[in-house]
This record gives sequence, C-alpha cells and structure tokens, in this order.
Amino acid sequence: MPESVAPTTRHNAMNTPTWPDELYEALMAADVRQVGYVPDAGHRRLIERCHANPQLATTSLTTEEEGIGLMVGAYLGGQRGVLLMQSSGVGNCINMLSLTAECRIPLVMLVTMRGEWGEFVPWQVWMGQGTPSAFESMGVLVYRVDERDQVADTVKACTALAFNTRRQVAVLIGQKVIGTKPFK
Repeated sequence: MPESVAPTTRHNAMNTPTWPDELYEALMAADVRQVGYVPDAGHRRLIERCHANPQLATTSLTTEEEGIGLMVGAYLGGQRGVLLMQSSGVGNCINMLSLTAECRIPLVMLVTMRGEWGEFVPWQVWMGQGTPSAFESMGVLVYRVDERDQVADTVKACTALAFNTRRQVAVLIGQKVIGTKPFK
C-alpha cells in the first residue's frame, strides 16, 4: 500500500517499532479490513493507527458483544475483521460467542488485560482472573502474551489460525505489556 494509505510504523526514541505499531502491521499483513473496539487506553495507539487508514472500517462500539455481530457481518460480507477489547468486557460476550462457534465464523479478539500486574482498581481483578476460563468455556482458543516482542508474532499466528480454520481465537495481552494505569 502507498504510504499515504497505510501510515508507516512509528518508532520510539531508540528508533525501534513499538508493539502496537508492529501489531498494526501484522493486522495489515493478515488483510484485516474491519476493526471494532470499545475505547481502551491499552489499545489507544493501535486504534489511532486503524483510524488513520482509510482502507479500514474502524467502528467504535458501546459494548463488546456488538463487536461480535460486527465481525460476523464482516465475514459474511467477505472481509476479515478484528475485535479489540479489555478483559473487563469479556463477560459481555459470552452469549454472542455461541453464534460464531455454531456457525464456524472466524473471530479474532485482541484483549488487553486488567486486574493483574500493579492493578489499582479492585473490581478489575475478578474478570481479569476469569477471562481465560470464560473464553475456554465457550470453545475459544486462548493465547497469552506477556512480552512486548512477542505480540506481533502471536497475533500473526492467531489470525492465520482463526481465518484458515474458521475458529474463535483470543490473544490476551498481559498488563506487563500494556502497563498499569496510575491512581489519580
């Protein structure tokens, strides 16, 4: 794609790509054309990159389960999509996950984790701990990333897995990767 269509990878002070930028490039390489998200600070940079690309349909959602419907529509319309969410929204998706499982519709979910490393909000801990088992109970394949340099490769492998085998896949991006929010 020309640079004006797909912005080039942003670099940090050491002139190396940041993990959200590498993740964006992995999604472009997987031919993702739709991105649904509930606003989230952990995905902020990735969301900015997606909005900057006019070839991506980027949709802000009010709830995470809306994103599953959006991804089903993308698939039925012949496009690949990715749903971005925070672990606190996973519980909202349980019922809708039955649709993608029963119909064998590929679903890629990139989940920034809360309730872990250095968390200061007590109610984030419960869903953070329950996220893997909630997904697994619905038949979702779960892959966790706790190292920044493994995010893009994990997402590349998981998008291939989901789109090639028509499965539901969640990549859990640990709080050590995204960082903790300060208490103010």
